[in-house]
Amino acid sequence: MAITKKKMISLLNEDLKWEFAAAIQYVQHAAVMTGPQYEGVIKELIVHSTEEMQHAVTLSEQIDYLGGVPTTGVEKIEISSNSKKMLEQDLAGEQHAVARYRERIKQAEELGLYGLRRMLEDILIMEEEHERDLQTALEM
Repeated sequence: MAITKKKMISLLNEDLKWEFAAAIQYVQHAAVMTGPQYEGVIKELIVHSTEEMQHAVTLSEQIDYLGGVPTTGVEKIEISSNSKKMLEQDLAGEQHAVARYRERIKQAEELGLYGLRRMLEDILIMEEEHERDLQTALEM
């Protein structure tokens, strides 16, 4: 089934919910993570949170540009009392984001929305960087 502009707006709003959740999750994880081995990681999680909020701003602007209304909803936030488990949760979230944005880029191309495609590519680059950061922190 071909993508429509209306469906793209809906999908971008789902992505926006995930960006809000990621930002909140990173802040929460950074606040409760313990252990001297995580000191540098905690600082990086705050950077990730800020970048996720920038993604949310970009998505909101694109949704508005396409004629939609940006959501204020938030997707599921994962929490844990185990620092390693938190990083695994964050990594799973980034892997989910990478897959979503790869699909969204194809859909934007299909619709001829080249500016949107370019913005999604920029977000994807950052999500892939977050994924690598977390893999490094988890010694993968």
